[in-house]
This record gives sequence, structure tokens and C-alpha cells, in this order.
Amino acid sequence: MSRWVYIDEITPETPMGLIAENLRKAREIAHGDSRVPEQLKHYLQKALDIAVGLDPYLDAMSTAKKIASLEGCQLKVAGVEPKVKPHKECASGYLKGQVLRLFVHMVGAKRILLIGRLKGCVILAMAEALPVDGRITACATEPYLGVKSQEASDYSSHVKQISVKVGPTAATLEELVAVGEHFDIVFIDAAQRNAVNDYNFVMDNHLLRMDGVICVENTLMKGQVYLENISDENVLAVRKLNNVINSDPRVEQKELVKDDVFWGYNRCHILDRLRLDGKVAYVTGGGQGIGRAFAHALGEAGAKVAIVDLVLAKAEVVAEELSLKGIKSIALAADVSKPEDVQRILDAIVARWGTVHIACNNAGINMNSASEDTSLEEWDKTFNVNLRGLFLCCQAAGRIMLKQGYGKIINTASMASLIVPHPQKQLAYNASKAGVVKLTQTLGTEWIDRGVRVNCISPGIVDTPLIHSEDLKPLVQRWLTDIPAGKLAQVTDLQAAVVYLASEASDYMTGHNLAIEGGQSLW
Repeated sequence: MSRWVYIDEITPETPMGLIAENLRKAREIAHGDSRVPEQLKHYLQKALDIAVGLDPYLDAMSTAKKIASLEGCQLKVAGVEPKVKPHKECASGYLKGQVLRLFVHMVGAKRILLIGRLKGCVILAMAEALPVDGRITACATEPYLGVKSQEASDYSSHVKQISVKVGPTAATLEELVAVGEHFDIVFIDAAQRNAVNDYNFVMDNHLLRMDGVICVENTLMKGQVYLENISDENVLAVRKLNNVINSDPRVEQKELVKDDVFWGYNRCHILDRLRLDGKVAYVTGGGQGIGRAFAHALGEAGAKVAIVDLVLAKAEVVAEELSLKGIKSIALAADVSKPEDVQRILDAIVARWGTVHIACNNAGINMNSASEDTSLEEWDKTFNVNLRGLFLCCQAAGRIMLKQGYGKIINTASMASLIVPHPQKQLAYNASKAGVVKLTQTLGTEWIDRGVRVNCISPGIVDTPLIHSEDLKPLVQRWLTDIPAGKLAQVTDLQAAVVYLASEASDYMTGHNLAIEGGQSLW
């Protein structure tokens, strides 16, 4: 429900209040002097009516407001009207709080910095618009906010999202820079001493995010700041601050660069474009090794993840790991070489989460043997999992993605698709992984104009428990001499790549084979 807010009465604390007060005095003088023309008296009265008539009208049009304040007025439980009419300062604080609360909501702010003295009710109003992980940091020379009171905590749980740093403002700001803080909204009270220095420090040290909002209070100083012949030092300081901000090319009214490189595509920062919030993904072979690492990476980037493995128990272990991180996940068992199993897992994912956005086809096997000794059984088993199974997954997921006009398919190939690794003999494996690359390239070109991108990752030799067996130790030493990086790949070396290929940041990329092998394919 929409809500209108109003101030109980026009007060001389604002430019409008000062206008009304001066109009009252002018009217009294005019009515006390018979020489003043009636027409002038009429226009004085009319101007006064406009100035002071705002309140009764807004009073009639507004829904009842709930005043909540710290210190100035007694804090009240939401929904209970105060028995005593709040004083003018409290009412104005309420209105300011609602306006700033609206700013917080519109900006989608998570981090807010307050420099200067604000009423507790104003800060609470802003805190109530924050998401659960949002926070307000208030610089205070003294603990004036009252947020430690039990009364405040009883009123709103959002008090816990307010951090008051007591001490010299300059020291607090330096501390925030040292820990790498950035804020979506910075609020500065222009009437405080050193406001210009504080503003410059905030901007020079990037405490305000590039697309953040800076709010400055008391910039009019009761209307005096734009009057001539003013000698008051406080007014002159505020005037200086206004001029500094107005001439600063870093604020939007002086915007010089307007392209997507500067502001981000669709006003989205590059790291945000890598987010997978709201996306649904699955990972085959997700119960161990590379697949497990992919599942964690996609989940940490925001996706819901289905863990698919031949052995359900392995998939359940990884799904439980993700749930400990707060990632939504399910475990499914499937033999990807069987079309009925592949369709079953896709149906289960759609039934659970509505669709599939990201298909990570990672399941694979390797059976080493000399080419002259490779049996047809070994050949068929390798191809059934590595290529047939991957094709079945691409096709089943692709049908869903083509229908919805969006999808990302990431296939796990191998460095063996680029070179012939040695000294091991693995004809079936090498050939099947080369097939994965060609399948990826073909689908990538066929489907990109319908919103589906298909790419693959070719890992080098990955450090897993398997290769540390006694039988493979001599091979490991030989492999290391063939890798320019001088070490084996870790599963974590592959995680950023799968997130990139799953995100919108890679939308112009398809049919690509991304090799992550420490340079081994170059020698």
C-alpha cells in the first residue's frame, strides 16, 4: 500500500518555514500601517496562505503516520500511536527518514556511510530499507544515536545493522579505507566542521562506489547560503562545499563518459555480470574431482545446482557440502550413456526448479591401453560415457534451452583433444575427447542464434588422489617435465572458467575450447 507522509506544521527550521515566518511579520506590519495598499495586503495574505496551507492539505491526504524516534521522542512499537504529539524536530526527522528510506530502496543500497549528526529515527528508517546483509556505518564524535538502548532494540531488529564508530571522523574514514570498504550511499552533514575535507577524502579514496549516491544535508542553511553579503563562517563553509561538489567532474551532473565500458553493460559491473543468481545448473560427474569443484563454483556464484553422478552416495555428499554453504542443491544418480537416465534427471530438475539454464557435462572415464591392445569393449565403454553420454545430455538440455531462448552448455574435453599426451597410451580417450571438441563446435554454431551458447574446457593433467598411486609416480615426474608451469593443475584452477562460461559475461563466445593446462599443449 502506498503511503504519503507530511510534517505536522511549517517550522522556521526550513527555507519554507522562514518564508512563512517572514510573511507573517510582513503581514502584521502591513495591516498596522494604513498607508499600505489593500492590493499589497491581499497578495501578502495569499502568499502566506500558500506557505502555511500545505500542512492542512497534506494532513487530509495522508495516511496516519507512526512516529518512531530515539531520544527526542519516546520510541514506540510500530503500529502504536504516541500519546503525546511529537515536537517539531521529531516530526521533521520522521519525514527525512522516510525520504532517505526511499532513496535506500531505490538505489538498492547495501552499505551506507553517515558523516555527521543524524537523529536515531532517521537512521532506523534507512536501516529498515536495507537487505538482510546490509549495513549502516555512522561516524560519530560521541555516542549520540541511542542505538544501544534496549528500547531501540525492542522497536526494531534493524538496530543490529547499524554500526556506530565513535571518534574523530578523519580517523574513522582512514580506518574504513584501510579495510577496503565501499559504500552505495554516503550521507554528509554540510553544517559540520570539516565537511569539505570529509567530502574530498570520501571521493579521493573511493569510499563511494562509482555509481553510488551522495546525499548532503543542510546545503541551504535556512536559505542563507544563496544570499549576498553573508559573513557567517558556517554559511560560507556550506557555500564552499556546494561549489566543490558542483564543480567535481566525478559526480553525475558533470558526467563526461557515457559508454558501456565506463558504466558497465546495462549498468552492471563486471563482477556482477559473472553472478549466476536465479540460474539453475546441473553437473554430471559431480560427485568428485573436477565435477565437485564445478558444482561448488557454480553454487558460490549464485546458481541452484543438481549434482549428478553414477553413484548416488557421492552426489549426496557434494549436495550436503553445498547446503552447508546455503546453496540450494539436489543429488541425482544417472548413467549418462542411457537416454532414459538423462531424460529422467532433466525432468527431475525441471520439476524441482522449473527449468535448466546451465548444463555442465563433465562425466568421463579413461582406460589406458596400447592402441594395438585396445579392445572393442574398452573403446565402446569410453565412447559411451565420454561422447555418447555427453551428446545425450547436450541434446536433452538443449531442447529445454532452445525453447526458452537461453542457455549455457559447458562440456569437459581434455588437453588430449589438442595433443597426444605421453608416455601413457590412451587411444580411446584421446579420440573421444577430440570428438567432444568437434561436437561442441558444431552445436555452438547451430544454436547461438537461438540464445544457446556451447563451449568446452580442456583441462591439463589435474592433481587428484588417483595419480598419486605407486604405479603412476614415474609418470607424474615425466609429466612435470612437459608442463611449462612446472606443476599439475588443481581443480580450483578450473573453477573461474566454468563460472565465466556459465555467465552472461561470455554471451558472445560459442564453440570455443578453453585450454587450462599450464602451457603443456604448447610444447
